[in-house]
Amino acid sequence: MAAEALFQPWSFKGLNLKNRLVMAPMTRSFSPDGVVTEDVAQYYRRRAAGEVGLIITEGTGVDRAASLNDRNVPRFHGEKELAGWKRVADEVHAEGGAIAPQLWHVGAVRSRDPEWNPEGGYDSPSGLSSPGKKFGEGMSEEAVADAIDAFARAAADAKRLGFETIELHGAHGYLIDQFFWDGTNAREDAYGSKDLPGRARFAADILRAVRKAVGPDYPVIIRISQWKQQDFTVKMAPTPKELEAWLTALTDAGADILHCSQRRFWEPEFEGSDLNFAGWAKKLTGVPTITVGSVGLSGEFVAAYAGEASQPASIDDLLRRLEREEFDLVAVGRALLQDPNWAVKIHQGRNDELLSFDRTAMASLS
Repeated sequence: MAAEALFQPWSFKGLNLKNRLVMAPMTRSFSPDGVVTEDVAQYYRRRAAGEVGLIITEGTGVDRAASLNDRNVPRFHGEKELAGWKRVADEVHAEGGAIAPQLWHVGAVRSRDPEWNPEGGYDSPSGLSSPGKKFGEGMSEEAVADAIDAFARAAADAKRLGFETIELHGAHGYLIDQFFWDGTNAREDAYGSKDLPGRARFAADILRAVRKAVGPDYPVIIRISQWKQQDFTVKMAPTPKELEAWLTALTDAGADILHCSQRRFWEPEFEGSDLNFAGWAKKLTGVPTITVGSVGLSGEFVAAYAGEASQPASIDDLLRRLEREEFDLVAVGRALLQDPNWAVKIHQGRNDELLSFDRTAMASLS
């Protein structure tokens, strides 16, 4: 199929994109002591030059002592750190692209470096890194309030620096998602509940604080997932009704766009329909959605990072879904990490030039 559906402009709430392609956030760990470098800025500029409409940056830590578990992952607070991000945004804008920082707090996730630990205690809803696995202490009400404020301040800084939108990382078993998941949220206060919409209060309060900080016309994205890095089989909302209740709590609080993470975008979310996660989210809420999950590659990311190579794969099914408006935007991860010109090749029909993904691509900023 012709790829023109991917290259149609899209506008929403002041976010004007030249096409439907989004660079998915991917942790790179090339920012010494949390400060992005010129190499990082040029890495993002190359993707903007390569016809990516919206770049969502790698996760970048908000202003909490243990928001990150890697000293070489960037932060989104502090004078040097924000100056670096302003440079990144300027480089992307020079190529006609748009950019959003992904605002992140990893929560109860151990340091990736055995010789380094972040300052302060690890934040989590209930002192659990996964069901039944003790890790640190649960956050006090004061710590919860401070974390909410940290996300809001980062969002305000992003708007001030010229980023077109922001994304909150609410997926994959990190802090916001740890509040969603009953396996890690055993709180008995207002941030805990037996039902998923109740456990969404932390995310909803962040969204409300962010909305207050950026105003009514600035678009806000939240990334969500059913699966967790701690357990790929988790399905927090096993029915459309439960999914609607969860997502409505987020959209009512200020989420404008839902970035719906799957390991494989083509898999149906519920029996009886071929709609994927992003398709169901759009159907149930009416808000725009982003689909993501192994776009353009034969293998999904878990196997790829374990060493299994992924080959270029057809995107015909993706194009059909996009043309029928199952979702609005398409996020591409590893294919763009491997090749900054992936989108150009797709647009020009140069499929024979598409590259396979090998995890050695993670070792450099190509």
